[in-house]
Amino acid sequence: MPIFVAGVDMGTIAAASVVEEGAAAAASISVLGTAAFDLSSPSEVLLPGAAVSRALQGYEIELRELSYRVVKPVEDGTKLKSLLRSCNFFEAGLTSGRNCTSSKEKAAATAARVSTRYIHLLKNVSFVARPGEVLAIAGPSGAGKSTLLDVVAGRIRPSSPPTSLLVNQLAMEVPQFRRISGYVMQDDALFPMLTVEETLLYSARLRLPASVSMTEKLERVRATMEDLGLSHVARSRVGDQLSGGERRRVSIGIDVIHDPAVLLLDEPTSSLDSTSALHVVTMLRKMAVTHMRTVILSIHQPGFRILEHLHSIVLLAHGEVVHHGSLEHLHSILMASGHDIPEQINVLEYAIDLIDTSSDHSHDHSTSCDDSKFSHVDRSNASIPWLQKGLTGDEQEMIGQSPTPSTASCLIMSCKPGSTRCSRGGEEETSHLAPLTRCAFANSSLQEIAVLTHRFSKNVYRTRQLFRSRTLYALIAGVCLGNVFSRMGYGMRGFTERYGFLAFSVTLMLTSTVELLPSLLEECKILAREASRGAYRMSSWVVSNTLVFLPFLFLNAALFSLPVYWMVGLAPQASAFFFFLLVFWLLLVVAHAYVSFFGVLVRSNSYQLAYSLTMAGFGASWLFSGFFISKRNMPNYWLFMHYLSLYKYPLESLLINEFSHVSDKCFSTGTSIFPDGPCSLTGSEVLMQQGLIAETPGAHRSNVKWVDVGTMVGFALLYRILSFFVLRFKMQRRHR
Repeated sequence: MPIFVAGVDMGTIAAASVVEEGAAAAASISVLGTAAFDLSSPSEVLLPGAAVSRALQGYEIELRELSYRVVKPVEDGTKLKSLLRSCNFFEAGLTSGRNCTSSKEKAAATAARVSTRYIHLLKNVSFVARPGEVLAIAGPSGAGKSTLLDVVAGRIRPSSPPTSLLVNQLAMEVPQFRRISGYVMQDDALFPMLTVEETLLYSARLRLPASVSMTEKLERVRATMEDLGLSHVARSRVGDQLSGGERRRVSIGIDVIHDPAVLLLDEPTSSLDSTSALHVVTMLRKMAVTHMRTVILSIHQPGFRILEHLHSIVLLAHGEVVHHGSLEHLHSILMASGHDIPEQINVLEYAIDLIDTSSDHSHDHSTSCDDSKFSHVDRSNASIPWLQKGLTGDEQEMIGQSPTPSTASCLIMSCKPGSTRCSRGGEEETSHLAPLTRCAFANSSLQEIAVLTHRFSKNVYRTRQLFRSRTLYALIAGVCLGNVFSRMGYGMRGFTERYGFLAFSVTLMLTSTVELLPSLLEECKILAREASRGAYRMSSWVVSNTLVFLPFLFLNAALFSLPVYWMVGLAPQASAFFFFLLVFWLLLVVAHAYVSFFGVLVRSNSYQLAYSLTMAGFGASWLFSGFFISKRNMPNYWLFMHYLSLYKYPLESLLINEFSHVSDKCFSTGTSIFPDGPCSLTGSEVLMQQGLIAETPGAHRSNVKWVDVGTMVGFALLYRILSFFVLRFKMQRRHR
């Protein structure tokens, strides 16, 4: 099993297979795919020579003519323009021109043939990223940088064969690779109410197994904060007490807390000032060299000082590689092609501007290409020319070594099921990987639920605005409604006001849960990032999100029920009150599950759409609840909406609960001719008149209200299950 040695001088490791006693830096040994155990004590750590050799190898990421295409109608002229661009790049000295078409007619015929098929976002991309290297993917906007990172990270599936994406010369199996790699996205999706230390600690508890003690996890968190320069803001909240650069480093820390072998970053310097950007890139280079970590990042127009920390560059133009190698190599290519690079512009920025210029004028130039004119341009991707500046002799020697496949219990790589052979240039290469097993999640489902519930609880409690507004809303609503409907009494007034009060209360509490949509959409962003990296199961998130709100929703139901029930003067029996409280609690639980379903159904930035769908559903439920039109008078083809209504079951159960406890009370006396006559409408007759119980003597009305309660529980479970399948489908679709 490969072992990574962190915090130890690389030259010292290369020279000896024993970390001597009294070393200044602690030795952190990460067992790939299971845990990262921090040996923070300065005691002697003995590593066999073979183990140290494997620790220095790391994981090599190789792309061999990788492509990614999408089905999209393209006009012939647009496709022809894309094909002719290669000639312009060739003239600029950025490509060998071997794919350039010498005939306009042939290019036009090709455009006509492919215009109705696919558009390539990535085409024949080839490069190698080795351990101990910071490889930057650069290019103008729309070049395919983020798409390429998504493919390498396993978020989307390439159109090319599996052998186009290799790890240690073996085809990558995405689920396992995602769990032993880190992917820092461009936006910082973080819980704003948690501190830096808490954010990293929760990530450690989710990404490291339970066999690692809490003390060791805390030590890992402190070491990570020290490496990232975040120790001075450990107790600061992420949302409003950190700078942009510090938040970006927290995002990086979340994905390196489990010591991944490969770290991918999508424009980590974007929206940062020059000093913060330099700090981030310097830290990434240090991580790559000291931990033998493979670091791949996308970058847009970096400064001079940032370029000094990059080992190699992959320059993209319209989804194709126009340069792969060091900046010195790129500089020599451009100089040999007759370009005069101004001193105030770095070579990478000049090349990107050159690509933009060539793209803008490609429709005006369609010169035929001659490969022999630029034979000096070397596009070979067989080896990486390393950037020599800033590297010690030991670093050059170790980074220059070509890693060989090594045993890894959690990284399953195979070219085809049951095979460990890949081809390079038509030759078979045999892997020395031992038989491997599937990589499980770091923790069990119960442990994941416990950690996620604790994190959710802390975040909800600290979101004072939401917490206080929701509790005050329930309390004030209860007091106000109790004052409006106070002392209803009985008779016809008591009947109509009871019915109206219960119907309005159900509507008020059901629609109040829409306020949770914004926080839910933010949580979905974090869920997409963490679940896609294998931090926990999707089902664990759904269960924990349900559990954490149960006491919170019960508190809201109690704050509403306690004042309003007794102020209005409903049935005085204690059992009637507790059933009233139970129904409103379940009502809020169902509403929260319903809102959560629409929250996960739409994109995380589509609040207006989620709000519109939720309110439309509430409106339809209210219309078919039976309050405006009874079930008997509904058209048969709309009856299914009556049974799917979220209002029907709580309203029915509350009416049965109330009128069954005052079944002997009179709600109408006499007739229009003799108004002072005997009682003509009792509580039991109200229920029969409304069709809530059977019109037969001795009908057991209590069974009906408990059936309604069971139906409400079923609705809550149904919408939670639907949320799980929607999330699972969206995750699988994203990785196709």
